[in-house]
Amino acid sequence: MNTEALLRDVRARLSEGGLRACLLVRDLDTGEELGIEPDTDLPSASLVKVPLALATLERIRRGELDGAALLDVAPGRVTTPGPTGLSRFRHPARIAIDDLLYLSTCLSDGTAADALFDLTPPARVAGLLREAGLHGITVRHRTEELFDTPVERFDADQVHLAHALAIDAGTSGRGHRLPQLDTTRANTGSARSFVDLLQALWTPSKIHPEVAERLRDLLAHNVLRHRLTPDFSSDASRWSSKTGTLLNLRHEIGVVEHADGQTFAVAVLTESSVPAGAQPGVDGLMAEAARRLRDHLRQL
Repeated sequence: MNTEALLRDVRARLSEGGLRACLLVRDLDTGEELGIEPDTDLPSASLVKVPLALATLERIRRGELDGAALLDVAPGRVTTPGPTGLSRFRHPARIAIDDLLYLSTCLSDGTAADALFDLTPPARVAGLLREAGLHGITVRHRTEELFDTPVERFDADQVHLAHALAIDAGTSGRGHRLPQLDTTRANTGSARSFVDLLQALWTPSKIHPEVAERLRDLLAHNVLRHRLTPDFSSDASRWSSKTGTLLNLRHEIGVVEHADGQTFAVAVLTESSVPAGAQPGVDGLMAEAARRLRDHLRQL
């Protein structure tokens, strides 16, 4: 199948599954890439925790923060499905900055992330991204806003109503009645901007090598592995990634390193038009689309 036919078929498969997808796969050795709407900005949801980790690690490297310093963190006390780690704690905890980095990045713990945002506010995170030569990722707010959605206001058997609102309340200019989904107010990024970030972590860049190495290790230990991992992880490959999920948004970015030396950065950002919380088939479609683009590049 030639490239144009492949992209048409992938688009059709995603559309049949109720997905609008913005994706990009890039060979980090050759720069060759394939994508679908790779420059479209979407709310980044928990993907923002990767720039947050980068900024925190850079400040530790500079001596502005001490990774061993202990912080008192209030419990999140979240009871709705989804949040992890400190976000579900019932009692205060004292945790080192280094361990908050692990919880935020590897478990996608929002309460841990906000403890790090208390140290490095969104504007400073955005500034450190620019210092690293990275553009296109907007960091405007902490992650606590991700917990305050219609899902928390409906009973468990009415979650589909929250997803219906997320799907139907947008505007043609990508505004939205829900601030978390409004690209003028939310943390945002495109598939291309996140692939650029991954490339800067895996290849020589303005990011200090020590910082890049530590962040690569965190991404390698991501415990949320239900989405793209089944199509990219094997005995002959290493998959390092971060997911992002918010209402009808399902994202994942990552890098697959093959035993033969080939390395590909992958970003898949999606919006579902199906008003349902649990959609395992969508995760499979995302993985299939990204894998097919990777396979095509691998054969070039």
